[in-house]
This record gives sequence, structure tokens and C-alpha cells, in this order.
Amino acid sequence: MIDVQNVTHHFRIRPVLQEVSFRIEPGELVAIVGPNGVGKTTLLSIMGGLLTPLIGQVLIDGLKRRGLPDEELAIRQRVAYLPDHPWVPVNQTGREFLMGTGELYDVPPDRLLDHVPRLLSLFHLADEGDWPIRSYSNGQKKKIALASALVTDTPVLLLDEPFAGGLDPAGLMAVREVLKRLSREQGKTIVMTAPAPELVSELAQKFLILKDAKLAAFDDLSGLRQLTGCDGPVLEVLAKLIAPETGAIVDQYFGKG
Repeated sequence: MIDVQNVTHHFRIRPVLQEVSFRIEPGELVAIVGPNGVGKTTLLSIMGGLLTPLIGQVLIDGLKRRGLPDEELAIRQRVAYLPDHPWVPVNQTGREFLMGTGELYDVPPDRLLDHVPRLLSLFHLADEGDWPIRSYSNGQKKKIALASALVTDTPVLLLDEPFAGGLDPAGLMAVREVLKRLSREQGKTIVMTAPAPELVSELAQKFLILKDAKLAAFDDLSGLRQLTGCDGPVLEVLAKLIAPETGAIVDQYFGKG
């Protein structure tokens, strides 16, 4: 369970998040959406412990994020956070990186010896698994980073832009299907940012919508359709909440406004 309470954060004088509160139940898969620069990455960074909010707090399973050292250590054993541009050890091989990451999370050796080869195959890196990561393409680096989050076996995954970074169609499908099954079949709690809602329309159980530094809505697609009065596809529903003036702006661009 993730409980975000009254989180407020500023960068100098610019408010990024203002009094954002919500609760994510175990096993839910939530997509954070909103305009560019609205604070999606900042919110996920606060949930992931990378940033401390100026006001408010984040509780994970009742433990305070960035609180007492013992609480933070316990959270880090339960939560894997993957930023949008993750660091990877370019002089290690993909297999070494995954094995080492699993060891940091106390994953048993027999589990790693089984899981790591399957992760490499999942992302079409079986042949490249013993190559140094510096030889990987950008898309392959994104894949090995995603694999490093999955190898932790944590019950909570926080993923910033998991579908970005140059993934090929096979990689996009693999990520989508794996996240869906981890949530629905294994009960993992997954929170991710998504610039393109259509990528997660069949995946997310709930959408958390940020607008003007505040929480605009937090509901499933059915609830958002009732809220907006729009029965169209997810992109149209979210556009009604995030930027309802888009249609008029397009008309104005073509001289119709």
C-alpha cells in the first residue's frame, strides 16, 4: 500500500506539486499522466525516495519514505525504482549487472540462476547477455535497465517512462504483457509514468492525472468517462481533463477559430 499525503514540492519559486494526496492499494497498476513538465517524474522520484518533499510524506506499507534509517532500508528491500534515464554499469556485462542487482536485493542464488537467463531471453538479449553494456544500443540499454528492475522480485515497482528509451515493438509488447501479468497474476503494485496513454489504456487499472501542479483526477477509465462525459478512447478522455482546449487550438491553427 502506498499512501501519498499532502505532498508539495517546489523548484525555487516554481510550484511543481501542490497538496497532492492519494492512496494506491496492493496489486494496483497505476499510470501517472499529465502535460509535459507537470511534475510526473518529480512525484515518482518522491515516491521512489530520490527526493524529499518540502511538505507532506509518502508511506509505503506504513513506513515513512526518507524517514528513519531502518524504515528506509526496509522500504528499499520492497520497492524497485527505475528512473527515466537510469545509470547502467557500462563495463559490466548484462548478465553480471542483473546478477549483481539481484544480490543487492537478497534474491536467492538459485532464483537468479533461473531468472536472469529468462529475462535476457524476454528482451531478446540472450546472445548479448555476456557482452559489455557499453556495446549495447540505446534500446538495449533500456531493456537491460528494465530487466534490472524485474530481477529484484520486489512487491512494488516504480517505473518512470518504461515504454520510452528507444524500445522496439517486441520490447514494447514484452514490457506491456509482463507488467500486466505481474499485477494481475502476482499481485505486484506498479506505478508508472506514461507520456502516451494509448500505450497503457489496456494495462492501467487506474489513471492518476496531474494538471497545474495538482491532482486533477484519480480513477479508473470508467470513472474518468463519467467525470468528463466522454465515451471515446482513452486519449480523448484524458485530453478532456488535461487540455480541453486542444480542439479549439487546432482549429485556430488552421484559421477556423
